[in-house]
Amino acid sequence: MRGRLDSIDWAILKELQADGSITNVELARRVGLSAPPCLRRVRALESAGIIKAYRAILDPKNLGFEIVCFAMVQLDVQGKKELQEFEQRVKDWSMVRECWTLSGDIDFILKCVAPNLASFQSLVSELTSLPNVRNVRTALTLDLIKDEPLVPIEDVAEVEG
Repeated sequence: MRGRLDSIDWAILKELQADGSITNVELARRVGLSAPPCLRRVRALESAGIIKAYRAILDPKNLGFEIVCFAMVQLDVQGKKELQEFEQRVKDWSMVRECWTLSGDIDFILKCVAPNLASFQSLVSELTSLPNVRNVRTALTLDLIKDEPLVPIEDVAEVEG
């Protein structure tokens, strides 16, 4: 469907990515439509799987999660069974907020939040004790410099236009 998106679709996506709680009436006003056709377009973007979900972005520190860190994991064996077992274990850890598979020396990178250093150290201990884990390197974050939505709408729209 990406090739069939027009400038209004891109404008809708940009507005919703910036503020998923915007009302349909306000969204329609911002993109130059009346409310009913705007809602039809949003529903079509949802049906096509372009809009996957709507979320509130919470401040972890205000909720007691002082530690944000990354864990880079190497496995001993990268067979299908071993990868699935590791992925399932990661899905069970609530402190792991994102997990990406990587190419190169690192198999997985995990973005984690923890209320304190002791909780994070406990997670790392569990992680390193898994049977197929060869190596875990961690990095505690110091300061957030940039936090943008995943898709750079302006860049994509320029390529399409």
